[in-house]
Amino acid sequence: MKKDAGFLIIYLIFMPLFLSLLGIAVLAIENYGPPIMVLTISILALIIGYRFGKRPRAASFYGRYLPVFAPLLLTVLLAAIGMIISKGFFGHQVWGIFVFALFPFLPNSFISALMGEFILTFAVPFSYYLFFLIGFFASERKTQKKVIIKKGNLIAGVGIIVLLLAVIGTIYIERSKHVLPPSYGFDYGNGFSSVDLEPYYVTNPNNKLPKLEGPASFSVETQSEMPILDGAEAAYPVYAAFANATYKEIRSNNTLPTGEEVVSFTNTLYAFERLVSGEVDIFFGAQPSASQQSLAESKGKELVLTPIGKEAFVFFVNEKNPVDNLNSEEIKSIYSGKINNWSEVGGKENRIMAFQRPADSGSQTIMEKFMGDTPLMPALKEEVAGMGDLMEEVASYRNYNNSLGYSFRFFTTGMNPNAKIKLVSLDGVEPSPENIESGKYPFVVNLYAITVKDNRKKSVQPMLEWMQGPEGQKLIEEVGYIPLKGEAAN
Repeated sequence: MKKDAGFLIIYLIFMPLFLSLLGIAVLAIENYGPPIMVLTISILALIIGYRFGKRPRAASFYGRYLPVFAPLLLTVLLAAIGMIISKGFFGHQVWGIFVFALFPFLPNSFISALMGEFILTFAVPFSYYLFFLIGFFASERKTQKKVIIKKGNLIAGVGIIVLLLAVIGTIYIERSKHVLPPSYGFDYGNGFSSVDLEPYYVTNPNNKLPKLEGPASFSVETQSEMPILDGAEAAYPVYAAFANATYKEIRSNNTLPTGEEVVSFTNTLYAFERLVSGEVDIFFGAQPSASQQSLAESKGKELVLTPIGKEAFVFFVNEKNPVDNLNSEEIKSIYSGKINNWSEVGGKENRIMAFQRPADSGSQTIMEKFMGDTPLMPALKEEVAGMGDLMEEVASYRNYNNSLGYSFRFFTTGMNPNAKIKLVSLDGVEPSPENIESGKYPFVVNLYAITVKDNRKKSVQPMLEWMQGPEGQKLIEEVGYIPLKGEAAN
């Protein structure tokens, strides 16, 4: 027995530790690292278990099988407990107990966490101990001294594992209905932007910003007098075009002595905070959310909203979705949770995956306005992984066949075009430029230049007036928004 115990320590502790260290190189293989890792571990465990099963050992059933069954049972039991406590969230601290309890796999768990492949912290030890047991069983049954296995013991052992796996699977499937697999943040703008804004940078000599035919009637000569601009992602081309037309030599004069930029982008949430704190002179975006207005009030700041253009708030689906139109009440029912299948609105029998946007983002603020008194259901979440940590955030749109999303028309069709999505009509009206300009499209919103009333920079007010004038409106139109045409703001 002592000799058997020594081999078990080698096979069930030291060998997994060795394979975990070896697997670090495999995990680095792009796209295929995780499946190759699991497959390799499974095959080696099968071979190792088969070899160990040939040796004579304890004469009793429990003495022979319990030592090789216990690690698998411990793995699945701890995983089931972890899933129950964390409700399937791998970022919960309870998973730390799981990781350290299965310490032979610590190298794998550490690297998997850094790579955001948290599922491997369970999949690798589970695969190793399962296939070790299978190999052991296959080999042991061929030996002359095989032990008698009672049918009840076999059914109980398999039943416990299957039951615990069912618990794990049920929680995982239920969570997947509301929380999507890990993403890794945005790809552009230091993680702030989902779109490559470089084609619109004022510092890019080959930018595609629209230009006036001649010099602008309004201009700012010195950097110190240039209003600092920031705003929503969808508005960046607009205010970059304004600065490009009116700021003298902005291409080489965009960096302030502090290292910050005159024409900057930090996304809606941070840009608004910068406006209220005095770091930014003009914020560009949709109307502020209730919490943003409260933030301004708490700082003693009075906001001034200057409309500079119009835009449609649009809803979109996968191109293969047969639904081409939704009415306002149907959308409210979907986003409040009353309608949850496409068959209820003229589509196929398929669950609606209704995506939302982060709180206080421009599009989410407008969606809340669209819903009116109808409460929004909880947003789909996604796990955002990075540097060994895992957080839950509002899920970004993913173009599944059953997806529904919303945004501003220009962002969807101009800045971030996707041939695999289609805009749906709202209340039977297509979101075309003509329908937006005429007011026929039922949900048109303003694009605002937002300032604080006590801003003392003298160039701010003249610039706002210029934006509403013919030159500013020409740039608005050429960027892709709908100009005001002298119509009153909503």
